[in-house]
Amino acid sequence: MIAKVITISAEIQSGTPIFTNTRVPVKILFDYLKGGDTIAEFLNDYPSVSKEQVEQLLA
Repeated sequence: MIAKVITISAEIQSGTPIFTNTRVPVKILFDYLKGGDTIAEFLNDYPSVSKEQVEQLLA
């Protein structure tokens, strides 16, 4: 369920969609992928995001 993966709150990152229980904007994942980086590289750079969160978001 996407609601468990993404949080949107005006009090966190000014309402930018983030991965739940992190401060990592979802957009960063898509920027990585668009730039040719892998999911593994993203997860290495943002260890607070779980592989399961990424998989659920992309499913």
